[in-house]
Amino acid sequence: MSDATAAATLPAAGLWPRLRDGATLPILSVLLFILVIWYLGAVKLNAPQVLDAYERAGQTEWTFPELVADTLSMERPVLPAPHQVVAELNRTVLQVNITSRRSLVYHTWVTLESALVGFLFGTALGIGLAVAIVHVASLERALMPWIIASQTIPILAIAPMIVVVLGSLGLVGLLPKAVISAYLCFFPVTIGMVKGLTSPETIQLDLMRTYNASTAQTLRLLRLPASLPFLFTSLKVAISLAVVGAIVGELPTGAQAGLGARLLAGSYYGQTIQIWSALVMAAVLAGGCVGLVGLVQARLGRRLGGAA
Repeated sequence: MSDATAAATLPAAGLWPRLRDGATLPILSVLLFILVIWYLGAVKLNAPQVLDAYERAGQTEWTFPELVADTLSMERPVLPAPHQVVAELNRTVLQVNITSRRSLVYHTWVTLESALVGFLFGTALGIGLAVAIVHVASLERALMPWIIASQTIPILAIAPMIVVVLGSLGLVGLLPKAVISAYLCFFPVTIGMVKGLTSPETIQLDLMRTYNASTAQTLRLLRLPASLPFLFTSLKVAISLAVVGAIVGELPTGAQAGLGARLLAGSYYGQTIQIWSALVMAAVLAGGCVGLVGLVQARLGRRLGGAA
């Protein structure tokens, strides 16, 4: 084979083939689509207010480019444009000391703290319930209907009840928000772990009995390693729910800090740009937490030879 023929058979090493064959181009395409829809929505929803302002000002002559520019530069728009949200994030994240109450990083940390505590509580509760359900047959019939029924109650309805009950016991601040986060995130962990702990095949369980392994040994050496893929999948769902729970928990408490507090303040004063910047920050926070769980899964999987 000649050098020219060999070179022709090699995959292209240019930028475009790498973008096309990897995940970058699909992600950028979806992001571009979202931005286009977002800008169109901002123009559509903000246009009535701008036209009303034109009419009150007696401005009868205007062009479409002027209308678009004004809809994308309103101080209190119905739907802020992406560049307005980015400017707000730049102002509240990069240009303010992170210890200041005006910093979105500060409010994000307050929410993250509650979410992590609730995530730990919910994960521990979910794993404990799953182990009990797998090893005590009657508990599956006794607990599973209640576990499933618990998730049919809207969190916006139960959150104020949790805050009031715990507040009457003198438990305020971080704990009520953590309890709400734990309430949301224990369910996927429980369901995932039950599925994972029961995933070993019958022949594997029979082999453990042949070795005269105890229940605890079977759990430690067989059931738990087999459940790791199910556990980490559930944890990715649970950590995002924990963030949602922490934000929801801040709403009925009248919290002075946290992303929920930023949402409340923005709604009180009609600061939609502040609301959307807090929403974007919440999405970034949840995505970062899910990514961290995935990183732990990958590292643990390498150490265990791909078990996770």
